[in-house]
Amino acid sequence: MRYVFFGTPRFAAIILEKLIGAGMPPVALVCNPDRPVGRKQIITSPPVKQLIADRKVQIEILQPEDILTIRDMLFALRPDFSVVAAYAKILPKEILEIPKLGTIGVHPSLLPKYRGPSPIQSVILADEKETGVSLFLMDGKVDHGPVISHQTLVINDEDDYEALEEGLARLAADLLVETLPNFAEGKMTPLPQDEPQATYSKKFTSEDAFIAPEDLELATSGASPEKAIEIHRKTRALNPEPGVWTTKNGKRFKLLETRLQNYKLLLKRIQEAGKKPIELAAVRLEE
Repeated sequence: MRYVFFGTPRFAAIILEKLIGAGMPPVALVCNPDRPVGRKQIITSPPVKQLIADRKVQIEILQPEDILTIRDMLFALRPDFSVVAAYAKILPKEILEIPKLGTIGVHPSLLPKYRGPSPIQSVILADEKETGVSLFLMDGKVDHGPVISHQTLVINDEDDYEALEEGLARLAADLLVETLPNFAEGKMTPLPQDEPQATYSKKFTSEDAFIAPEDLELATSGASPEKAIEIHRKTRALNPEPGVWTTKNGKRFKLLETRLQNYKLLLKRIQEAGKKPIELAAVRLEE
């Protein structure tokens, strides 16, 4: 199999590591350029590129700002298909159609549910009991093409974004290892998505992650079990990005980790702006 892998963050790196370990490396990796990270703005390679360096494997790495600038390079690679896992850029149809068998998208939901940019956060906020991953043929519309295969994953009550992301990435990697050889040999029959069942996730902002101080007081005092449950879901879903936060006496605090106990919200880890995170046994933000 000759294929090109498109992906940038940790989710993609987990999948790529499994493919390499299974003896199924791509002929090339396409990821975002190195970016400045952190307060010191240190130029840092994306997780997938770091993986290639750590594993010391010979895979061509392409990091275009504009995907169309590498169109001829992709043609020259003569891929049978491409795999796209959290590349974070929209691929035009002329790129999707370069491989003779098409381009496979990896989406961390059971399509057509939770199409769009934030399916993992959205299933936690919606208190879903299960989710999954879908492999589908990309057709230029958002998470729209026919599904090649899918696999379900149960969501544990305390799964946060990072735990669920890792679980889904590992599930997707196993599914790709199982599916790609059969797909390359023409043994898979992609099925159209049930369009009336489609739902969409949104890109969450810092405003979405704000907790009003009065709501936090109701949740931590036990006066409102509903607010306690709502805020706990937010901290599970919206950390590390965009980051759940509140204010107290003019100061901004991040709510990094919470727990529920008898429907009361317990603050486990917080961070005042400009300071290091603090581990807490179970306290409220005091005056």
